[in-house]
Amino acid sequence: MKAMVLEKIGALGSAEARLKLEELPVPAPIDGELLVKVSACGVCHTELDEIEGRTPPPRLPVVLGHQIVGRVARANRAGTFREGDRVGVGWIYSSCGHCGYCRRGEENLCADFRATGRDANGGYAEYMTVPEISAYPIPDAFTDAQAAPLLCAGAIGYRSLRLAQLEDGGILGLMGFGASAHLVLQLARRRFPRSPFFVFARREAEREFARSLGAAWAGAIDAEPPEKLDRIIDTTPVWSTVVAALAQLAPGGRLVINAIRKEDGDKDALLRLDYAKHLWMEKEIKSVANVARADIRDFLTLAAEIPIIPELQEFGLEDANSALAELKEGRIRGAKVLLNGF
Repeated sequence: MKAMVLEKIGALGSAEARLKLEELPVPAPIDGELLVKVSACGVCHTELDEIEGRTPPPRLPVVLGHQIVGRVARANRAGTFREGDRVGVGWIYSSCGHCGYCRRGEENLCADFRATGRDANGGYAEYMTVPEISAYPIPDAFTDAQAAPLLCAGAIGYRSLRLAQLEDGGILGLMGFGASAHLVLQLARRRFPRSPFFVFARREAEREFARSLGAAWAGAIDAEPPEKLDRIIDTTPVWSTVVAALAQLAPGGRLVINAIRKEDGDKDALLRLDYAKHLWMEKEIKSVANVARADIRDFLTLAAEIPIIPELQEFGLEDANSALAELKEGRIRGAKVLLNGF
């Protein structure tokens, strides 16, 4: 099978950190696993973090990709799915299954959490294997490409919105407006119809996109919104937005940081934190760690009911490096998806 393989960690664009199109053996599923023929795989900022060494070190060489849609090619002693079923796979590949977190449905916090495309080969390939428990039926409402971003960008946005604990009528802010935020906005509009939504984004094109999806206000990252906000979800990879968001929270407000890692480039922004301006008046900061299986299952159901259809930019699997470069440069409108044309 053909696969885009990461062999070394390094700066995106450098020779060593470029994904290479290679021919690999088709993996064989063990008991309880599915062999999935991949048709589409979303491109996530976490892949940039893996390539550039900000996440826990991936197994090398590794096939990236954790927003995967495909068909079951083989089910090895699996009880739920059959050959030909359409399934999705997200960031959670496996967990221990017996610790307190796993028993409570918080397997995203398990010490033995294993990530798709980091600890096990992912979807930048023609085939992959996955434990059946970590595969999800895809609603008929979506094409393969449309479903791919829902498995991470959508599911992590759904978890972030739950953790924000927004009440209907409260003001929600979104820092950044990429793949996850454009799905969160559509979900929040349905679940909180009396709430206004403010979007902070770097580029006017992103701000205009947010307005077209129902944002009541959109401005630059450091712009002053019409009112202080009750909740803010930060979807960006940088530190400066954390400081900017805290300054815009109302008393008792909560900032939810929807990011696996933050880049080090602007870490000095944290030196601008002022207790009275940014943290006083019982403001809170909540991080989001991965996703639990229930987040993916529940969000897929909600997204089909509403429905939420992602804005897409499609690339061939062999063009993964170009898609990642555009993501790094901030050239984003909705989500980027690799299509397997081999």
